[in-house]
Amino acid sequence: MKPPLNDEKLVARARQVLNIESAAVSALGTRIGPAFVAACRLIHDCNGRVVVTGMGKSGHIGDKIAATLASTGTPSFFLHAAEASHGDIGMITHADVLLALSNSGETAELVAILPVIKRLGVGLIALTGKPQSTLGRAADVVLDVSVPKEACPLNLAPTASTTATLAMGDALAVALLDARGFTEEDFARSHPGGSLGRRLLLHVEDVMRKGEQLPKVAVDTLLRDGLVEMSRKGLGMTTVVDAAGRVLGVFTDGDLRRMLEQPFDLQARMGDVMTRNPKSIRPRMLAAEAVHVMETSRITALPVVDDAGMLVGALNVHDLFRAGVM
Repeated sequence: MKPPLNDEKLVARARQVLNIESAAVSALGTRIGPAFVAACRLIHDCNGRVVVTGMGKSGHIGDKIAATLASTGTPSFFLHAAEASHGDIGMITHADVLLALSNSGETAELVAILPVIKRLGVGLIALTGKPQSTLGRAADVVLDVSVPKEACPLNLAPTASTTATLAMGDALAVALLDARGFTEEDFARSHPGGSLGRRLLLHVEDVMRKGEQLPKVAVDTLLRDGLVEMSRKGLGMTTVVDAAGRVLGVFTDGDLRRMLEQPFDLQARMGDVMTRNPKSIRPRMLAAEAVHVMETSRITALPVVDDAGMLVGALNVHDLFRAGVM
């Protein structure tokens, strides 16, 4: 039979875990020094990739560290330590750096490949809780991630130690990111499917409407026909163009609402009721810039024009929402 849950004990235990893990991470600050700098230089000067390896919970943490390095400008991948002895060690070249994770520093699968690593002449960085272990003694650089105790009340389950290792891996990745001058645009290229990627990689021409979807009328078009064009194209506005297709103005839902506040003539010409010199954007501008123009101008739709002012597209907030830019 399961023992009953005690709310106070649950809260107390959770807080204790967080305090222990927080202390473990805080203690790493005093260990950031020459060894950390040496590790950064070894990775920075590497002409190959950073190969991260580990077993068990250290392996899971290593997988995440490899992903973080790769997404922040340091080519990296994770190699399962158990598979390394069965052929996968061939993934490592002499140009690479090996980042090995083991809290004990005595993980059998890691110790087994150390002679091969030495023969390859591969730089070896150890993240371990036992700097004097077999792994620590074999490494070119040792980063001490030891903790006084695990957050587990049995002091058995890797908890504080894995948190400290992950934090040290993040410290390496971010320090290298900064040293490489890694930018938002670089990050976006590594994350084309993410929201930042969409903001920094999508251009207006990628999301704008064009061709038959474009709302446009001539200056001498009757207002009533202009309203039909607005309704049919569903952009909340229509452009007003000259015979060559150059944008002269726009007429929007907002213009219509303002007209309804006073008597108006449906026989009026669009050239008489349009807003002249409207806000517009270029097709190669970032879609995020279109969002900025809309927000600062408090408008919901924009014509897209080329350098000569010719209408080439149009978009509204709904197009930007669908593209994931807003």
